[in-house]
Amino acid sequence: MDIIEMARELGKMIQKEESYINLHKAQEKADADMDLQQLIGEFNLKRLAINNEASKADNDQEKMQALNQEMRAVYAKIMQNENMIAYNDAKDAFDALYNRVSAIITNSANGEDPETTDVTSGCTGSCSTCGGCH
Repeated sequence: MDIIEMARELGKMIQKEESYINLHKAQEKADADMDLQQLIGEFNLKRLAINNEASKADNDQEKMQALNQEMRAVYAKIMQNENMIAYNDAKDAFDALYNRVSAIITNSANGEDPETTDVTSGCTGSCSTCGGCH
């Protein structure tokens, strides 16, 4: 089996993982939650209104502050929605698995022992915020 075939097999295994399955079930529930979808739409409209006001040469700071407060209130409602909470929890669980797999592959490609390498503490999986390994 060549390395590309092995990568495809790894992809299949990832899709069988409980955290992957849970994430997709949570996403389906969040997508089907019309209250949540309405809040997300409202949030996006508030964000668009803020961007439109900010792009004006003579933007109204009071209006921007009011829109910002409204947007934050909608965001708080979104984050309190049970389907959004479940989605975020499932995403965190899957991201932890994905980041671990990714770290093992990356570290192995950088010459570390594939049998012992793992995520280093504090690694977020995002190289843009990385302070360095080891």
